Amino acid sequence: MGQASAADEPTLGLVELEAAFDRALGTMWMAFQPIVVASNHQRFGYEALMRSRDPQLPHVGALLDAAERLERTALLGRAVRAQVASTFTAAPVERGLVFVNLHLRDLFDPTLSSPFAPLTRLARRVVLEITERTSLDGVDRLGDRVAELREIGYGIAVDDLGGGFNRMNHLTPLDTDFVKLDMSLVRDVDSHPVKQRLVSSVIGVCKDSGVRVIGEGVETAAEARTLAELGCDYLQGYLIAKPAAPFVDPL
Repeated sequence: MGQASAADEPTLGLVELEAAFDRALGTMWMAFQPIVVASNHQRFGYEALMRSRDPQLPHVGALLDAAERLERTALLGRAVRAQVASTFTAAPVERGLVFVNLHLRDLFDPTLSSPFAPLTRLARRVVLEITERTSLDGVDRLGDRVAELREIGYGIAVDDLGGGFNRMNHLTPLDTDFVKLDMSLVRDVDSHPVKQRLVSSVIGVCKDSGVRVIGEGVETAAEARTLAELGCDYLQGYLIAKPAAPFVDPL
């Protein structure tokens, strides 16, 4: 659903927070950021990123924190998936795949695998991106649930590899179609030999397992060139294009 922090936001009471959350749901919209092939910058797909226009929950981190506090992450996730499905149902297949951020609690939402849910009908064009907000420790039947979703047609991506929680302790390469390199590895990778060795090692392990690698947060041509030389499959970041309403094309 995107990244941000609400640590500096004023704390609202539950009644006020619920009213703000309901308003934010009504003003929520989806931005889409292109993902391109590293070797030639041809469009591969998009990541769908949630945005809020509510003044009390003005960014994605604040909205996610509110959903967690109110125990309404399922409602928020369903709203996101409905908007993504509406947009991509009308989009030609040439737009490629769409990566949809998935809160851990959403993994087991029955609507995610319901044949009547709008996103399920597009499953073969959708990659579910497991976000970094929460640890996977103690989650039962995770592998079984991921296998069920992949059987339906969804792809699975692990977000922020190399930073935060280590998802690959819980999801093996056999469970995963894509991994996204953490921005901490991508930033200035062209001038850091240690980062280059780390990235090269990650890419080598992933390629041996048939997992494709996305460099996220790419901001300079030098970063893009180095990632491509190291064997990264795809690139995403402000160098390619900033997130925008559908559809922005790669620069």
